Amino acid sequence: MTRSSNASRKRRRPERPVQPRAPYVTRAIGPLPVLSEEGLALIETNAERILAETGMEFHDDPEVLKIFREAGCDVVGTCVRFAPGFCRKTIQATAPATFQQQARKPDNSVQMGGRATVLCPSWGPPFVHDLDLGRRYASYDDFVTLVKLHQTIPWLHHSGGVVCEPVDLPASTRHLDMLYAHIRWSDRPFMGAFIGAERSGHAIDMARIVFGDRMMAEPVLYCVSNTNAPLVMDANMSGALKTYARAGQPVACTPWVLTGAMSPCTVAGTLAQVLAEAMAGLALVQLINPGAPCLMGSFAATMSMQSGAPTFGTPEAGQMVLAAGQLARRLGVPLHTVGTLSASKLPDAQSQQEATWGLMMSMFAGANLINHATGWLEGGW
Repeated sequence: MTRSSNASRKRRRPERPVQPRAPYVTRAIGPLPVLSEEGLALIETNAERILAETGMEFHDDPEVLKIFREAGCDVVGTCVRFAPGFCRKTIQATAPATFQQQARKPDNSVQMGGRATVLCPSWGPPFVHDLDLGRRYASYDDFVTLVKLHQTIPWLHHSGGVVCEPVDLPASTRHLDMLYAHIRWSDRPFMGAFIGAERSGHAIDMARIVFGDRMMAEPVLYCVSNTNAPLVMDANMSGALKTYARAGQPVACTPWVLTGAMSPCTVAGTLAQVLAEAMAGLALVQLINPGAPCLMGSFAATMSMQSGAPTFGTPEAGQMVLAAGQLARRLGVPLHTVGTLSASKLPDAQSQQEATWGLMMSMFAGANLINHATGWLEGGW
């Protein structure tokens, strides 16, 4: 048989059907409620009491203090106290219950809110590990490889952000290289840089080059603004929050809490603090730009009171994320949380059990974006 006849046969061979890929999960099962309406109301009442009596501190950001003062809040020094009901009223007046984050390839755009769940890669590990080179500090080549790998996984919906920390690049500019890698090697939605207003502005400038006028009408980036629990937000986080909110880009206001160290030991006490911190951030987003997309975030993990080490896959962590889902829906905003976390140092039975439990609880919570959905080891860092 000649080469030309072989080529002809290949051309005539029918193409295999391509299975359509869903841009996000549409949950067919309802969320799992763990609290009654009475319990939810009690937690929110306690959160409102925390905001009214203790307040929330905003460090090194006079503009934020001015925004709250002009809205009628009690500002003393760096501490802002909120009248009961102020945050809820501010959030519910203008915050959207659902929105879309656009992707470079429109078919990969994702919905935030409702029954949609978006799975996002893990964030921030300084180390990578493979069978050839073992465990080592991550490089930019590793970063690009991970972005490419995530692009090939049909069950992931988002390209993420700092999928590893490329320590071979200067810390002052590596965010630009990371953003370029997401834009160049993935056609899915991605996160922007969000440590400080300057880096956030760089992300918005780069996204504007890619999306043009479309960016002004629809969200194309994603920001996470963490609190420094308990009840503190620093200028790096508030600066990013302001920059993204003004540009109409979504902000997930996410308390980062280890119970017993950064919050009360009890599930109920931690939930009240998480809700208080999240509501203060969400209210700030709406005061800056009414109608800007935002999400209630919750990263509430347990810790060993014996060793001080973070613990994952615990029943208490499951209770907290399930309740956080209910609290977010009660506020009328989407929920951002975390998924496959493990304190194990190896991909073993412990990491499998802890990660599976965490992801299941986040799904049953009705989470709309699950960060760290591809797993982590060593307690994250």
